Amino acid sequence: MLARLSAFQWGVGARSYSASTHADPRAKLRRSLLYVPSSNDRMLQKSLSSPSDALIYDLEDSVAPNEKERARTALLGFLQSQPREHASRTFVRLNAIDTPQFVGDITTVLKWEHLEGIVMPKIHSASYLDKIASYVPEGRPFSIIASIESARGLWDAGHIAGWKAGQGAGNKVTVSSLLFAAEDYCADTHIIRTKARQELLYPRSQMATAAKAFGIQCIDMVCVNYKDTSVLRDECEEARRLGYDGKQAIHPNQVETIQSTFVPTEKGAFGLDSGSGDVEMIDAPMLKQAEATIAKAKAAGLKIPDV
Repeated sequence: MLARLSAFQWGVGARSYSASTHADPRAKLRRSLLYVPSSNDRMLQKSLSSPSDALIYDLEDSVAPNEKERARTALLGFLQSQPREHASRTFVRLNAIDTPQFVGDITTVLKWEHLEGIVMPKIHSASYLDKIASYVPEGRPFSIIASIESARGLWDAGHIAGWKAGQGAGNKVTVSSLLFAAEDYCADTHIIRTKARQELLYPRSQMATAAKAFGIQCIDMVCVNYKDTSVLRDECEEARRLGYDGKQAIHPNQVETIQSTFVPTEKGAFGLDSGSGDVEMIDAPMLKQAEATIAKAKAAGLKIPDV
């Protein structure tokens, strides 16, 4: 469903656990991750003007089966024509590892030497990551955004978030984020998704906990109601309260709302808009939270008064 929406709507590492481990607020901002169908040359070019923190060039759902090979070739040519600076916000979503397209996808995109990472759908267990890493040349830094789309994936989310590459090929591959694919998850678990989203509170919370336990980012589900900005903003605010760092976008018009929501307001960065009511005591955990808020605000370019 995600990629079909994208196609039509565009219109145009090693980590060890410790109790103190948490996502680094100084990490690269990924507030919005915009899907771009790779089978459409016009959309590829238009993506360059998007302000989105990250662009996900899609080879999976948004590309028809008979277009897979052509889209892969077109995407490689497009990427190779871009300056190295473009790589810092570029990801490619491949087809799942159990599909006939996977090997062709990963060997092709790795030909662009500046590519820093991929989005991998249908990661049901940490063992999938070993296979992906085996295709990455030894010593090449590379990150995986692991898409959680099933009950099995959610059950193993902690192992996926804390996965460590072995020796040899792919020894510098890391998992940088967990990503929640809500529609696929609902289909797998027979959950009936509603406007209230109450039925998704547990999986969203579980994913955020797994990601933060190993110091990586967590990316929220797609808002399929792309025409109603109020629904999108409500989902964003809810996800931020749950500890998410960003959200997937299926339409360029969603980017501004997402990016403005997943950073503190200037009042919030200054400690005037915490949403927790009057505070009479400040202790160490509150200070830690404040430091993370300020770091994220600075990364987003907000003006922070000196105190």
